[in-house]
Amino acid sequence: MEIYEQLSAEFKLRVDYAQNIIDLLDEGCTIPFIARYRKEMHGSCDDQVLREFSDRLNYLRNLQKRKEEVENSIKEQEKWTEELEIALKEAKTLTEVEDIYRPYKPKRKTRASVAIAKGLEPLADIIQAQTTADDLLQLALDFVNEEKEVKTAEEALQGAKDIIAERVSDDAELRKVLRELIKEHALIKTTLLEKEGNEVYDMYADRSEAVKNIPSHRILAINRGEKEDCLKVEIDLDEALALKTIEKLWIIDGPTTREVMQEVIADSFKRLLFPSLENECRSELTDMASEQAIKMFEVNLRPLLLQSPLKNNVIMGFDPGYRMGCKVAIIDAHGEVLDTTVVYPTPPFNKTEESLAKLKALVEKHKVDIVAVGNGTASKESEIFICELIKNVNRPLNYAMVNEAGASVYSASKLGAQEFPDFDVNLRSAVSIARRLQDPLAELIKIDVKSIGVGQYQHDMPQNRLTEVLTGVVEDCVNSVGVDLNTASPSLLSYVSGLNASIAKNIVEYRKEINNYTSREQLLKVKKLGPKAYEQCAGFLRIVGGDNVLDNTAVHPESYEGAQKLLKLFNLTDGDVKDGNLDTLASLVQLKGEQKVADEIGVGVPTLIDMVKELSKPGRDLREDMPKPVLRAELLSLENLKEGMVIKGTVRNVIDFGAFVDIGVHQDGLVHISQISNKFIKHPSDVLKVGEQLNVKVLSVDVQKKRIQLTIKDCPQD
Repeated sequence: MEIYEQLSAEFKLRVDYAQNIIDLLDEGCTIPFIARYRKEMHGSCDDQVLREFSDRLNYLRNLQKRKEEVENSIKEQEKWTEELEIALKEAKTLTEVEDIYRPYKPKRKTRASVAIAKGLEPLADIIQAQTTADDLLQLALDFVNEEKEVKTAEEALQGAKDIIAERVSDDAELRKVLRELIKEHALIKTTLLEKEGNEVYDMYADRSEAVKNIPSHRILAINRGEKEDCLKVEIDLDEALALKTIEKLWIIDGPTTREVMQEVIADSFKRLLFPSLENECRSELTDMASEQAIKMFEVNLRPLLLQSPLKNNVIMGFDPGYRMGCKVAIIDAHGEVLDTTVVYPTPPFNKTEESLAKLKALVEKHKVDIVAVGNGTASKESEIFICELIKNVNRPLNYAMVNEAGASVYSASKLGAQEFPDFDVNLRSAVSIARRLQDPLAELIKIDVKSIGVGQYQHDMPQNRLTEVLTGVVEDCVNSVGVDLNTASPSLLSYVSGLNASIAKNIVEYRKEINNYTSREQLLKVKKLGPKAYEQCAGFLRIVGGDNVLDNTAVHPESYEGAQKLLKLFNLTDGDVKDGNLDTLASLVQLKGEQKVADEIGVGVPTLIDMVKELSKPGRDLREDMPKPVLRAELLSLENLKEGMVIKGTVRNVIDFGAFVDIGVHQDGLVHISQISNKFIKHPSDVLKVGEQLNVKVLSVDVQKKRIQLTIKDCPQD
């Protein structure tokens, strides 16, 4: 089966769609561009499906490449057979290919290779054939050879056994059977080692769990415990069951060889097979758990980036601290810094009155609407202080707690220094906190995606794979929202389809040179931005108030002619688009018939549908439909919580065993998976997503340990 046919079957796509996607990827088209502007060629697959398709395509191509390498290697050894050709052709995974290659793979010095060099392979063949009735020691006498250092029949027989043991270990079919045996019947056992500070792993003391049932988060936990020398971890398989399985495949019941073959099999299993398969099993479990954890990062990051922005507000960013004070930065409705200061309302200074007076003056001077308070060190004391500030100012003022994960990383970064060369590192952090509330997407993309703080065990993940997946999420989010060409930072522009950091920098430099873009076509004059890059990026870049109203929509320049034909078909003009007078366009198209209209204007139906949405609401921001951040004016503390209270909360993180919800008391509460729904759910992400607002009920509060247990079950929602 050709790769495109296999992908067609796996993704349930038409064969021509699968081939089209492959062709588009090979042409250098980006996933966002293919997803948005080539829907007719792939049946309107979304960006996530296309990324999975691309990953699978790469795997299958690597598999094909490895098969060719293995075939060439075996042919060079002049050991290629028809059976090997069939086996390699039918291999579906890289593991199966490596199993086939194993007997032919150049090995380091082993007991078997030493025995082969001593000329003992013919004796091994005789024993393995299990057809001789002769005494094996008697047969082994013929292989005693002083020159080859085979001094006795016993040595010759042992060498032959070593050869057969390695052959057993290299048996591809047997390894496949034993892998399945381990998956179905093995246990993963953990033992707590004596070490100071390993109490965190108490639950894993003398614990056994079926390999097939262990959840991903526990795999990652025991891996970390093992790495920290707190846990001993091993795979436990019934040895008798394993040996019986091997014997079925390897013992023929010869008259004198059964006992010897049983001995060989036991040796092969303990010394070669099981250690190898145990490592494979642990590695496979880790890979599976890592992919699941990375998937959770992906699931959590998307809604975090797509949080609704708080536009048209003056925001005070408040970065809490103790010894260094609390850093303050005020930004205007466009994110520009208006003012900065440092106040000391927290210990050890406790200059509350002085700090209140200073911030009250700034709030009234700049007409601040909202205070964004970072949720890190000293945030509790800072929250109390901000509530006091709200009571003392003469204008409406609210505050919101902002997750400051990664803010310090940005502040100390090269980018942070470029944006605010004259600012102290801590003041940059205050600006970032304010901007995160104003436009989460534009600010969060400046931070290394691994530092954003959603998911679990991010530092234990394969970092290249984690970066690849999370960068893909950022790209999808940036391109689905669209980017204002005249205000976007180089960081934001670098995530636009077809662009990179160098071209993004050139776009900003040319913007300064021409005093803002008035047409998308001007991008073709930007250094290093050629026709291919223009094709990929143009539809995702917006120009507000430019020469062409279509430049403020997601309609691609290649479809401008079709858009004009659509307007003319219903006696509409560019002025109607600008004035927002196209509420009836969708119903007019439906009335005339989508396919008929699409044919008349020369585009596909999916493109027509997207075009109608864009013309009906130019400059629309899909994030406006997302829940707004929770703004507060009064403080709720951990001590105020009582069992049975129903509180409005915001989902901060979704993990394998539940979700953490911010209920405004600094410490997030846990909703265990068993408390999410009255119905069975496979995973918390099936029901909840980051940024979602919902009512939760308090189950229990442990003030000393700062633990809050919450439930959504039987909790009325708005």
